Amino acid sequence: MWKTSTLTRKLLITHQRSTRLHAKSFFQPTATYATVQNTLYKHHSYGGLKDEDRIFTNLYSKHDFRLKGALKRGDWYKTKEILLKGHEWILQEIKTSGLRGRGGAGFPTGLKWSFMNKPPDGRPRYLVVNADEGEPGTCKDREIMRGDPHKLVEGCLVAGRAMNANAAYIYVRGEFYNEASNLQEAINESYAAGLIGKNACGSGYDFDVYVHRGAGAYICGEETALIESLEGKQGKPRLKPPFPADVGVFGCPTTVANVETVAVAPIICRRGGSWFASFGREKNSGTKLYCISGHVDYPTTVEEEMSIPLKELIERHCGGVRGGWDNLLGIIPGGSSVPVLPKHICDDVLMDFDALRDVQSGLGTAAVIVMDKSTDIVAAISRLSAFYKHESCGQCTPCREGTTWLMNMMKRFEQGYAASREIDMIEELTKQIEGHTICALGDAAAWPIQGLIRHFRPELEARIKAYWETHPKEELSKLATASPGL
Repeated sequence: MWKTSTLTRKLLITHQRSTRLHAKSFFQPTATYATVQNTLYKHHSYGGLKDEDRIFTNLYSKHDFRLKGALKRGDWYKTKEILLKGHEWILQEIKTSGLRGRGGAGFPTGLKWSFMNKPPDGRPRYLVVNADEGEPGTCKDREIMRGDPHKLVEGCLVAGRAMNANAAYIYVRGEFYNEASNLQEAINESYAAGLIGKNACGSGYDFDVYVHRGAGAYICGEETALIESLEGKQGKPRLKPPFPADVGVFGCPTTVANVETVAVAPIICRRGGSWFASFGREKNSGTKLYCISGHVDYPTTVEEEMSIPLKELIERHCGGVRGGWDNLLGIIPGGSSVPVLPKHICDDVLMDFDALRDVQSGLGTAAVIVMDKSTDIVAAISRLSAFYKHESCGQCTPCREGTTWLMNMMKRFEQGYAASREIDMIEELTKQIEGHTICALGDAAAWPIQGLIRHFRPELEARIKAYWETHPKEELSKLATASPGL
């Protein structure tokens, strides 16, 4: 019904496939900026962000999250001037900043937001904020909503102005009760103060903000499934095209953005895109919230400079790995959906999109899961397989059937009750799932197992060997009968 130009269509297709292209680069390393300039690892240090450069100043909820406290911390400062400068100026500052989406795919934010700026066609436009943070290991967006909710509300206003949107819907994970309560209170205060609503900040721009609480489905973190859920339907991903920027929530142009991505927009506009771009490496600029959990002395969520070395991030902010760095087994650097990295890679790798892509993993949501040598790595990955099987919406056959097979096979690998040939079989199975589904959940289920086989195959082989050394050989024949072709 609504047509787009050839250029816009190509850009939207790029947006849709960004995650999948990201996945392909895991298995086809190329000489990218991060690869060809590895001298940066030695000749330039990243990290050690100064307090005056921190964007999220109430991350640990030590201060008042309400409007009075937010004003003291610099929120809502000269917001009217930002709005009056117009959408083109805001978009240019976001592009200059080099900001890439903080939800996982890392798509250039300024480009994504510019998709909404088409000639008016009578339909309203919407900004949808993805606060459904359901990725295991990820705990950054909830800290923003709990401690700095006014940054998100102001960010919605600025991002909405960049897209000429009429309203924002913040889709909050259903389990986040306190976060949703604090956010709603911040919205109510903003309305009462005239900061949003009719004539927001006295700028002549009308903009509303609504909170919508989800029902706890991980799949609703995918943008089109989120839109379906927001409309009151089952949370199942849509086929694209049409893309949300053409036909989104309620059939209207929509942009779905992550909480952190939206929340940093006002300070980028206040301090300038070049200020934000001064942090991190080229194409990986800015500051970032990292959430570190697992076997560290002090698990935390911290704001740091992009491209900080992984080892420095853990030792500077978490007291190091439990038992010392030499006790490290592996790290999942970007949430449960990205492949695990062994210690020898973790020694030097930088925490940004390109560096982690070049070592066949990904930054994702920057949720760092640390595992020391006490970890049963096979059981850990098996647990993730069970999670993705449980959260699959069942719409796509490769995902619905494949995640079940992955879970069942990994359960047997935990015991060693398998044949050695099944290692190659399960790897082939992951590749039959990856890239063959509507959304990226199939990819997310496949990558942890691919990382396990890539870096910890000897552990799988040793476990299988140990099992058959202590069990009757008749069981092997039963296994072969149950699984023809072994």
